Amino acid sequence: MQLEDHIGDIIAKERFHQKVTPEAAAQAAALSTAELAAFEDTGKATKPVNLDGLAKLLGLDAAKLKNIAAGWQPAPIDLGQWRELRCITTREKFAVNAYVAWDEVTREAAIFDTGWTADPLLKLIAEEQLSPTHLFLTHTHHDHIAGMQAIREQFPKIRLHTDAKNTPVQHHNRRNDCIQVGSLRITNRVTSGHAEDGVTYVIGNWPDDAPHVAIVGDAIFAGSMGRGNISPADAKRWVRESIFTLPATTLICPGHGPLTTVGEQQTHNPFF
Repeated sequence: MQLEDHIGDIIAKERFHQKVTPEAAAQAAALSTAELAAFEDTGKATKPVNLDGLAKLLGLDAAKLKNIAAGWQPAPIDLGQWRELRCITTREKFAVNAYVAWDEVTREAAIFDTGWTADPLLKLIAEEQLSPTHLFLTHTHHDHIAGMQAIREQFPKIRLHTDAKNTPVQHHNRRNDCIQVGSLRITNRVTSGHAEDGVTYVIGNWPDDAPHVAIVGDAIFAGSMGRGNISPADAKRWVRESIFTLPATTLICPGHGPLTTVGEQQTHNPFF
């Protein structure tokens, strides 16, 4: 799976975050404004780009940024060590990830986001003979919840968890919640900034002491992060406080792009 953001996307996001004009960024990059626009759009340039100058202007980590430009990819992840966890990717204009975790003995399951359609989630649930009891939403942007109605119609007793303010109080996450799904334990941490209701769910107590799993929505991607639509400062702050404080071996399951780990992002993500 390709990275969610190429080098141009990263530059454009941080230019938005820092409110840097195209003219200033182009000058730092040793490009014309037209060349910068093309670079941000495609991630490619017809002449050398001064990434050191851009990184300094935007506050990105220059070494990590150049590593992304050179083609860095996260190490492949074998989900077989987590019993049981699946990533379901659906696509319309772009691809979105949803996740299902379950107790391999009781078959009790939790769904994390839905993607564009619930069909592949429902197929997996039927094939594995699962009993979904919880639906956790990382945030309520449409691409992540488009299949929610179908899930709730199929499983009317499923318990919804969200940080969205406009939902009934019984569905609201509380910071001290610890939800049991069979033997699995699920807690939540604030990761707003990209979305007002952004939240990360941490799954622990896996068989054979497999590492924790963090379902992060759009808080962070492999090599990038979700754009700080609500607050760029909060978006970065909560990644540092809620995600990077987890063990380095923690599996990061993002809403877009490939899986990664906390340690890998601490080492390679140019936003941090």
